[in-house]
Amino acid sequence: MTHIIGKTPFLRLLIPVVTGIIANEFIHPFPSALFFGFAGFFILLLSFFIPENKEFPYRWVFGVGLFLFVFSLITLQYRQKVADTSLGSLNENIPCKGIVLDIPQQKHRSVQGNIKLIGPEQKKVILYFEKEGKSIDLRPGDEIVFHAKIEPFKNFGNPDDFNYVRFMKIKGFAGSAYVSSQQWSKTGKNIQSVYTLSQNVRAKALCFYKSFGLNPDEYAFVAALTLGYKNNLSNDLQDAFRASGTAHVLAVSGLHVGVVYLILSVLFSFLGNCGKKFVLKQFLIILFLWGYVFLTGLSVSVIRAAIMLSIFCLGKVFNREGFSYNTLAAAAFFILVFNPLSFFEVGFQMSFLSVFAILFFKPKLDKLYTPSYRSFLKIRDLFTLSLSAQFGVFPLVLYYFGTFPTYFFVTNLMVVPLISMVIYTVLPVILFSGLSQLGFPVFHSLFQAMSWLLNTLIGLVIHIVYVFESLPYARISDHYLSFFQMMLLFIVLFAFCGYMTKKRFNYLVVVLGSILLFLFTDTYTVINRTSPRFIVYNRPGVSELGIIVNNRTTPILREGNGIVPYSDKRIVKLSENIYRSKRVEKTFPVDFLILSTDNSFSMYSLNSYFLPETVILDSSLSKYTIKRITEECRQLHIKVYDVSQMGAFSINL
Repeated sequence: MTHIIGKTPFLRLLIPVVTGIIANEFIHPFPSALFFGFAGFFILLLSFFIPENKEFPYRWVFGVGLFLFVFSLITLQYRQKVADTSLGSLNENIPCKGIVLDIPQQKHRSVQGNIKLIGPEQKKVILYFEKEGKSIDLRPGDEIVFHAKIEPFKNFGNPDDFNYVRFMKIKGFAGSAYVSSQQWSKTGKNIQSVYTLSQNVRAKALCFYKSFGLNPDEYAFVAALTLGYKNNLSNDLQDAFRASGTAHVLAVSGLHVGVVYLILSVLFSFLGNCGKKFVLKQFLIILFLWGYVFLTGLSVSVIRAAIMLSIFCLGKVFNREGFSYNTLAAAAFFILVFNPLSFFEVGFQMSFLSVFAILFFKPKLDKLYTPSYRSFLKIRDLFTLSLSAQFGVFPLVLYYFGTFPTYFFVTNLMVVPLISMVIYTVLPVILFSGLSQLGFPVFHSLFQAMSWLLNTLIGLVIHIVYVFESLPYARISDHYLSFFQMMLLFIVLFAFCGYMTKKRFNYLVVVLGSILLFLFTDTYTVINRTSPRFIVYNRPGVSELGIIVNNRTTPILREGNGIVPYSDKRIVKLSENIYRSKRVEKTFPVDFLILSTDNSFSMYSLNSYFLPETVILDSSLSKYTIKRITEECRQLHIKVYDVSQMGAFSINL
């Protein structure tokens, strides 16, 4: 790996960037970051005054100055981004003014809008508007005024949930609030920025896609595939793509931008491959690539791919090596300098690791087999490309999600070519749709033919994905890795590849040592595995109880009243109030009384039947009911556990 870093200046430049981010996140950086910035700048200037005969022995001076300057820059930028996610005075019920940033998303009972506040503070917040006419008509750029108390994000506290607070912090949001129709209004202004303008263009493209006659799954798929808009994807469809190992096609990224690049290269091929026309060709490709970025709503994943391909095009202009480690490092550098919090996004990590793995593993895998026929060569390239990308991301996938698709190498061979065909087909559909407005029957016929082809291709992709999802052992589940195990797995992969290519014994020692350490850590995890647990989950509006054994959850008592089997404690769950008119001679002592679903419960009446030590109120009850029963328990001197506020309730079995 050292030879790669030595040859790539941007990869060397990433070292102070990553160091600064880690320092901010984990070891609380130096309070004098500004001092280090000035010191680094001064050392940089000093390096230019070193005599020529001493430049080589003192070349480290420039490196130290650059390191300190970039380190302080990224530290200050990180602090600013973190400060932007704090509420400040917004946690009070005060009037605010803001601009709608994205296409509002319709929920079951509300309309979600991402809002950029312009007063009293410059923050990004999420508002849930009461679902009615004026909230449904909101568009990106609309200026609104509202009166609400912005609440900080909070985790549900469930054992299987991800860190939602951290996720929203990385996205740059400070908090959220629900606003009724009386609490907000439009000002009548529409303030457009580059971002809101791109979102409006994206919204018009989505409306245009509805004219293709697609069913909901097909429409959601083509919207995600070409525009990166995934809000309409059903949970079943997303889960099917994950299980088949093709979830990456739903996120507009390198694959999709690469196809667009190939289309543009063909369209501008008449400009030739040398001279001034070739330079013009590359700049036109860059221009249209960023036009596609604009069409996709300035998605971060598309921007990453566009930066890399733009550097690739510029490299071709100056006769430099095109796509390389340095190209990848340059894209990462520019993104992290602009927003250091991107470093913690799973999408950022997976996209850059997959591309790095392709650059590292693919040339070595290609040498293992060279087919005689050109058609087999394309199949080999697609297979090694998919395998290399999976080498880069599967330890990360196991670390974050604990799952891994077992048939990824087959599904990618089938789906990726079809995905390219879908993208190729969308362009003539758009073209003939516009030409059909001229009134010529031939254009209308071509539009219908291409629409049929598009529908067929999309239907075929979705069918393949559902078929592979239904196969036995389609996905390895509940196999989470620790951070240390993930790093060991990466070491094994890269060291084994080094051993296979260079045949050095020290690489094999590293591989075997890492495997041994991995087995030790896995054995330690099994020995110290937690005992089975009973959980009352925090699912808003839903009552859910379960038992977790070896990281697998078994739901229990979804409906009705019942007793939870437990050796040492008496646990009773009530979801139907059938005790209003009944009489008992003796009360039943219980350790935990779980109340759910029915908002008519009252502890004054239930106390005649049960003597609970603790009452657990799950998140299916209304806020008013929770508040009322909590007060009743306080008066009766009974302990209360509010799942919606305190997170999931858990005890060991």
